[in-house]
Amino acid sequence: MPVHFAPHVPQMASDEGVIEAARDAIGDAIIEAKDLVGEITLIVRREAIVDVLRALRDTPGLEYQQLMDIPGADYPDRAERFEVVYELLSLTKNRRIRVKLSTDETTPVPSVTGLWPVAGWLEREVYDMYGVVFSGNHDLRRILTDYGFEGFPQRKDFPLTGHVELRYSEAEKRVVYEPVDLPQDFRAFDFLMPWQGPEYRLPGDEKAMPEEAGAPSPAPPPTGGAKVNPPSKADVPKTTDGPAQTGAGKPADKKAKAQAREPNKAKAENQADKGDSKLPQPKPKTSNRRRPTGAA
Repeated sequence: MPVHFAPHVPQMASDEGVIEAARDAIGDAIIEAKDLVGEITLIVRREAIVDVLRALRDTPGLEYQQLMDIPGADYPDRAERFEVVYELLSLTKNRRIRVKLSTDETTPVPSVTGLWPVAGWLEREVYDMYGVVFSGNHDLRRILTDYGFEGFPQRKDFPLTGHVELRYSEAEKRVVYEPVDLPQDFRAFDFLMPWQGPEYRLPGDEKAMPEEAGAPSPAPPPTGGAKVNPPSKADVPKTTDGPAQTGAGKPADKKAKAQAREPNKAKAENQADKGDSKLPQPKPKTSNRRRPTGAA
């Protein structure tokens, strides 16, 4: 009988009834509650954020014990342009919830470091990137950028090139800040239609382009009796269609070639014979053995 094993998938509690339980625990602090694509989002009043998160953490049935992250968002068209988002996780129910609030550039947000000490680091990131101030955070310093950084880089109106740039000065033996300078060549853009194409004029193009008014004249022909090759009168370049047109002549007859090779061959053999006669000839071999007595 085959044995079927259940897949090792963590069990997750249903989100059914979470919004109602949150309303009962939080009350009027909830401005709006949404359940979209399987995620619950609560939009709450800014000044009540500490009480809201404490209720979500300690209320039986909700039990969102862990603060996972505090991201931010910027909407410049709004009066309160910044959104601060709190991501909570329930370890006992294995489900999540998102809590949002809005603020502007000057109004502080109450810190939740008294509920989760890790919020100190997360609130510093939001302050560093967006400039949101958290009241009650006693160590609200930059954490991702440099100490002398100007502005808040995650704001939508922050310039892409920044305000200042830093480099290591070999003369001063330290890091120095200077205004942003972007020297780039060929930044003259002509916004033409794609099928027309721009007319770029690079150095050296004048050699291949027609002469313009005021352009230097081409070099004059040599004078003083110097010889100049006359132009060719041929309209069509001369080509060859076979070996006979290359000046090599007609191919010779095979028999004539053989006869031409015979005298050369005989002459080479005679020279070899003459050369061999001049060399010392080897002596004939003789035997020093004595013939036995009585041999015929």
